[in-house]
Amino acid sequence: MRIDEKGQSKVAIIDKDEISIENIQDALDLMGNAQYNDCSKVLIYKEVLEEKFFDLKTRFAGEILQKFMNYNMKIAIVGDFSLYKSKSSKDFIYECNNGKHIFFKDTLEEGLKCLHEV
Repeated sequence: MRIDEKGQSKVAIIDKDEISIENIQDALDLMGNAQYNDCSKVLIYKEVLEEKFFDLKTRFAGEILQKFMNYNMKIAIVGDFSLYKSKSSKDFIYECNNGKHIFFKDTLEEGLKCLHEV
């Protein structure tokens, strides 16, 4: 876990090869580690997430992201989302990006900028 600081804002950056979020406990462990490092904002690469996260029918994304909301943690997921072409996936990403807790961004720089601004 690397920490990116900008003023009073601290973002925990989780690299692709550090962890894999395969279940709810993995997400809770990640949040606990971030909070231990005094971070309430987390940036992860989409590769950290199991592919079922992006199949909205599984409800895995909703369960994971609800935990982040419950613990008042903000998250940016960074990667190429162009391969998710279903209307529901596009709508989900659009709605998240228009909120204040969950963001889907193309690059590390975009994700960090977004998190540092909220």
